[in-house]
Amino acid sequence: MKRMIYLDNAATSWPKPESVYHEVGDFLRRAGANPGRGGHALARAASEMVESVRKDLAHFFNITDASQFVFTANATEALNLAIKGVLAKGGHVVTSSMEHNAVARPLFALQAAGSCQVSVVQADHEGMLKVDDVIKAVGPETRLIVLTHASNVTGGLLPIEEVGEFARQRGITFLVDASQTVGERPLDLNKLPVDLVAFPGHKALLGPTGIGALYIRKGCELEPLLQGGTGTHSELLEQPSEVPYRYESGTLNTSGIAGLGAALRYISEVGLEQISATIRELTRSFLEGCAQIPGLRILGPSSAEMRVGVVSIVADFLNPDELGYILDQVYGIAVRAGLHCAPLAHKTLGTFPAGAVRFSFSHFNTAEDVQQALQALREIAEQAGGY
Repeated sequence: MKRMIYLDNAATSWPKPESVYHEVGDFLRRAGANPGRGGHALARAASEMVESVRKDLAHFFNITDASQFVFTANATEALNLAIKGVLAKGGHVVTSSMEHNAVARPLFALQAAGSCQVSVVQADHEGMLKVDDVIKAVGPETRLIVLTHASNVTGGLLPIEEVGEFARQRGITFLVDASQTVGERPLDLNKLPVDLVAFPGHKALLGPTGIGALYIRKGCELEPLLQGGTGTHSELLEQPSEVPYRYESGTLNTSGIAGLGAALRYISEVGLEQISATIRELTRSFLEGCAQIPGLRILGPSSAEMRVGVVSIVADFLNPDELGYILDQVYGIAVRAGLHCAPLAHKTLGTFPAGAVRFSFSHFNTAEDVQQALQALREIAEQAGGY
């Protein structure tokens, strides 16, 4: 069977480091009990592992207090916790037209229920956002600004540092969706002016699915998304106030957390700078190759430095679903076609409702993978009359 070329890492990274596969199974055999739900040896071992990985996350983001990281099932849950936790008493929120539905749907659901007012700042035709436009959208009732760090459609980086500085000066809570950047681009949360950062463990962090986290800056208080058993203060009928357990009701995905820990150790060993450089070079090569194929339109910024390893294209000669199908069935190249759960972004880019074909790169991809993908696009264009 022909080897699959996997270029859908923006959805989830694959393959994972071997150590991640081993750690998930080994943990379940070694200490697969319920953390915080008992004083026996297995429960204690599970709790120690969870807190150890929490400390690994803190080190990864240059934070000294590991309690600022709350484990969630994914970035979507983390974003819902942040958004609904801040807007529990209503208010105005500013966001962008490049957001994933994990941001847009919670916001518009709250607005439909009369709980908040949403202002969407329009990005330009490349999906890039001007800081001044965000500032102009802010009013006296603004309680929250929510931005993606990098678009899951174009890969384009948004100006979170500049917006964060403004938000901090105005005393407005700033939430960043870092789903496409954590694990590929460094985020020093000791320096970056952000209050809340949501991210998954299964994308560029190279961990398993079913695990994510929310960073909560000290002094930023949220209403919990869930209430229930936390393994702490079981005598109380109200939710405990102790962070992070206040936000971690129910049994955690301990095997997923163990796998995330292994992934963090792998990234530390390889080096985040090396991983970032590899993905940037693959992206640059792919962008340059696509620019030489007639009939292709590249969405987003032309520079690899202004984006993460995500490149979406539109072909004049085939619709996105057809192009994605041919790449998969004929060439064994896995990509994602369609709207990428980001209809606002595609409306901004002029690609709604058909969408685009997205190629997204990982540390495990090679220069040969990129060249084979480009060759496939050339052949498809020739056969479809694109040349």
